[in-house]
Amino acid sequence: MNIKGQLQCQETVLITGAASGIGYQLACIFASENYHLVLVDRNEIKLLEIAIYFQDKFNILVKTIVKDLSIASSPEEIFTELQQADIQVNILVNNAGFGTYGLFNETSLKNELEMLQVNLVCLTHLTKLFLKDMVKQGKGKILNVSSAAAFQPGPLMAVYFATKAYVLSFSEAIANELEGTGVTVTVLCPGSTVSAFHERTGMADSKLVKGQKMMDAETVALIGYDALMRGKTIVIPGLLNKILAKSVRFFPRKLVTKIVRSMQEDK
Repeated sequence: MNIKGQLQCQETVLITGAASGIGYQLACIFASENYHLVLVDRNEIKLLEIAIYFQDKFNILVKTIVKDLSIASSPEEIFTELQQADIQVNILVNNAGFGTYGLFNETSLKNELEMLQVNLVCLTHLTKLFLKDMVKQGKGKILNVSSAAAFQPGPLMAVYFATKAYVLSFSEAIANELEGTGVTVTVLCPGSTVSAFHERTGMADSKLVKGQKMMDAETVALIGYDALMRGKTIVIPGLLNKILAKSVRFFPRKLVTKIVRSMQEDK
């Protein structure tokens, strides 16, 4: 059966940042549930390995798209490529994202502008592009991956925390707008998760990370998937993360910011 024909038989999920971490674990879950996949990442070798493995194990179709999402034209290019292939995306997972660590006046402007593009602009752009067809069809799901960082300011990761606050606010707002359309929006806000994120950002020795027990990416993905399927708007994996996220509203913002600064600092 050709790609067009087979893709019409069952639903298709697009996942950004699919080559590792939470994105990869979400891809595993969707594959095991017999969804076809469109996997987006800049790691071409890893994407191809995943595609071959999923196709052999689950007998699904996997389309890989190698893109650097820090480039502004990437969302439109992804959308156009899928339109030309006559592939309809039923579920959009905006998972791609990264962070930088350090004092804002010392960190790289180039890295932070790229982070804004990936974490915030690309997510918004892809949502805008794919949402219209979902509303027209009267069904669809969107999962935006934010962070527990979304609930407070984050000294030493100021821009990253701010991008995640945007993702949370944006997701809540459009979830409200979409009530009654058949389309749901879920925002996943995990705490610190076992992944290469902390090493890449240079915060592996911070109090927040070093020696702390963190949730694994597979568990976070399962919680996010379950919330998405149930149409839940906000999901915060882990009881402690839920308590911390909800409790910050009861303390002065200045105090909360100082506490986060202390946790972010190296031991």
